[in-house]
Amino acid sequence: MFIFDCHLDLSMNALEWNRDLSRPLEEIRARESHLTDRPDRGRGTVSFGEMRRGGIGLCVGTQIGRYVHRSNPLPGWHSAEQAWSMTQGQLAWYREMESRGEISMIATRADLEAHLARWGGSADESTLPVGVIRSLEGADSIVTIAHLERAWQDGLRAVGPAHYGPGTYAQGTDATGGIGAAGRELLAEMARLGMILDATHLCDDSFWEAMDAFDGPVWASHSNCRALVPHNRQFSDDQIRYLVGRGAVIGAVLDAWMLVPGWERGKSTPASTGVSLTTVVDHIDRVCQIAGNARHAGIGSDLDGAFGKEQTPADLESIADLAKIPDLLRARGYNAGDIDAIASGNFIRFLRSAWSD
Repeated sequence: MFIFDCHLDLSMNALEWNRDLSRPLEEIRARESHLTDRPDRGRGTVSFGEMRRGGIGLCVGTQIGRYVHRSNPLPGWHSAEQAWSMTQGQLAWYREMESRGEISMIATRADLEAHLARWGGSADESTLPVGVIRSLEGADSIVTIAHLERAWQDGLRAVGPAHYGPGTYAQGTDATGGIGAAGRELLAEMARLGMILDATHLCDDSFWEAMDAFDGPVWASHSNCRALVPHNRQFSDDQIRYLVGRGAVIGAVLDAWMLVPGWERGKSTPASTGVSLTTVVDHIDRVCQIAGNARHAGIGSDLDGAFGKEQTPADLESIADLAKIPDLLRARGYNAGDIDAIASGNFIRFLRSAWSD
């Protein structure tokens, strides 16, 4: 089954984790197995080959460069210009991968339809390019509003205004506060350009202000349910109801701490907490139950988003195992049409509506 993954930090893995995603996953793991600088070393789950093997033919690939003000204790760049430059290096990597035939960058409705036709008409997916729609995770690298149009011209199609902590244009996970004048200016320019607003990571205050200020298309690329895992990173049932009313699609994320309550980083394990792909389906199902249908749930795995197998469902060896989710949905009573919608159709429908050309 064709799968759309709405959130993968591909360029971050390539340029900061130094992973050559064009190589086999076993080779990527082996090449860094001796490293100890990050807890996920040797435990990655993503490569282009594994994506093709699992039928993940289309994804949202991020650019990310956090700018941290002096009072912000989080790691990040010390100026917006440095953060912008990081995202431009990531753009260069995407372009190189496209020139090698590993990916095909998708920025228009015509691009999307051509890519879907290519995958739908091929009997052998092992050599097809993976489609990539680019999104900016956290807008702090937008030095001036004029930089946003430059990014749009280069093919950026979605923006999440905040990431973790306080930001220039909005407040993110574990922070509080609204979007302010800068955030409203950013959202106005996004609406003018036709960009998608990614509601993921917005703190509650910024979420509701952003929804009031922005009248364009909204999705949540990688978010789970607060009722199942009580944390501000997750969406409350009221937020999910609102997003459903806006026509949004919410991608279920596979980071274990967002799947089960009480996860302790460095201590909990997938086995000890019982985290499996069935747990992912619990979050998908709750979105569907709140919506009253299966039109607003999808997958936004965030695999290799600064974590690896040590913090994923126990029955996932690589991203190819996203292909197990349709059978789990079937066992939960979902019909073929609903399963196809959750696997890819909902996000594809969303893009067809958001993109006029």
